[in-house]
Amino acid sequence: MMLGIFVISFAFVLSTSSASLLSTPSLDTRPQLARANSDCFVQPYDAPVLDQTFPPFDNDLAQVYRYRRQHSVNLGSWFVNENWMTPSLFVCAAGAKLSEIDIANGWGSTQASKALLERHWDEFITQDDFFYLASIGINTVRLPVGFWHLGPQFCADSIYANVSPVYEKAWSRIVHAINMASTAGIGVLVDLHGAAGSQNGQPHSGVSDGITGLFKSEVNIEKTLSALTFLLQQLKSVTNIVGIQILNEPAYDWSLETFYGRALDTMRQISLDMPLYVHNGFDYNRFRPFMVSRKDFVVEDHHSYFVFGASDSGKPASEHTQNINTTISHQLVSGLSGINAIVGEWSCALTPQSLSMEVNPEESRRQFCLAQLTLYDNTTAGWHFWSYTKEDCEHDPGWCFKAAVGRSLPSSFFVYPQQRHAIVTLDSFTSRLDTLSSLSATAYDDSQKTFESRQDRFFFVWSRQVDGSPEFTRGYANGFNVAKRFAKFNCSKLGFVDQFIKDHATPPSDDWDRYVAGFKQGLWDAEEAIGMLLSK
Repeated sequence: MMLGIFVISFAFVLSTSSASLLSTPSLDTRPQLARANSDCFVQPYDAPVLDQTFPPFDNDLAQVYRYRRQHSVNLGSWFVNENWMTPSLFVCAAGAKLSEIDIANGWGSTQASKALLERHWDEFITQDDFFYLASIGINTVRLPVGFWHLGPQFCADSIYANVSPVYEKAWSRIVHAINMASTAGIGVLVDLHGAAGSQNGQPHSGVSDGITGLFKSEVNIEKTLSALTFLLQQLKSVTNIVGIQILNEPAYDWSLETFYGRALDTMRQISLDMPLYVHNGFDYNRFRPFMVSRKDFVVEDHHSYFVFGASDSGKPASEHTQNINTTISHQLVSGLSGINAIVGEWSCALTPQSLSMEVNPEESRRQFCLAQLTLYDNTTAGWHFWSYTKEDCEHDPGWCFKAAVGRSLPSSFFVYPQQRHAIVTLDSFTSRLDTLSSLSATAYDDSQKTFESRQDRFFFVWSRQVDGSPEFTRGYANGFNVAKRFAKFNCSKLGFVDQFIKDHATPPSDDWDRYVAGFKQGLWDAEEAIGMLLSK
């Protein structure tokens, strides 16, 4: 299917849902539970069986989803629940009341916890949320899931074995989430947030015992590889899947790179071209040699927070902002340059102490957020805010994206800053793009000669093609046309530039460096011209 058809289809969906686009979904995400004589009574919920099929695969469109620049939010505590984000689900949880396993074991019975979670999956985030995100320029979501969500067979011989019936319908909800994103033109990064045995011992990995049991257990390693294999088999031909993340925030065990190598080798037997994401264990310098060694489409995920240490609390917000603009910027450029990278989690959260040191705390938070947004956009192929929503969202602009939009964060996040609305006059825009891209590399001399006489404001960018080498000229033409191709789908931009060139360019007989230089110059010039089109 042609890209233009997808653009028009998306516009129709948006235009028929304008109410969803123009208003923020409710900030109250607490489940509406009917309780009788006990806070632990859960109203029965007969969750429908949802369709588990995906739309037909469109390879051309999938390339745009996978390679484009990502402006994204995490959908935290939708499937992998955390007490601090969805505390109402933990009121009658068992044990330590810290992680997902405590919900499944709590609420008096498996039937009750099953009803509680199924209602949560169906109500916490809906289609209107995806339309809202698309309307403000969010083009991707990161979707955390646990191995236990993939079906009862994956729960066997794990701490989830006795509660596996709770998750009988979980996978169909994950499929539904991916399809809701697709309807809104949003890509999905599926993140294995909880691995068998736990990759870090943290509650967000689905355990409450603090034990990191993945790396030293062959049983857990095999179970995790089976989960990753299942995900890739199910999702490799889904158009809006941007990638699969192998682990979230693993402890930097001495065998981490060995595990990643084994996982990548296993998954590459299923798909050679699906982007696979790996978290760096919070140490991008140590992890850099592993990334440099990879030539396939592997993406490093780095997470950035400023609230989890004593040193963080001791600094005013303005000092954090200054560090982001100087020291952290230099470190990030050094650690991530030349490799595929995203910032998969970040937030506007600051400690009360950091804010108390400022004369204007809200403005200080805003400057802190904007500094991060600018840095991550300029140094990586995308960012993913943690998190889209949570309970008590309206009072927490540090962690809740919905509350931060227009306050601590801008009101829109389109990759072309000149774009202000998701709905553009698509026929006109596409026609103007075609006119812009109708210039060919062989028309370079003519474009210079006719610029003044035709007064076409876009010929000037082509006139920058001043390198005389054939490979530069060929690269320039290809880069220029790729920028146009991406812009035709919801004004996307190429994000993983070097990987795209490596995967899609026909190697020249010589002068590869000139080809790459030409491609990047053509890409940048076309993007500048497209920005002008959008600003009209």
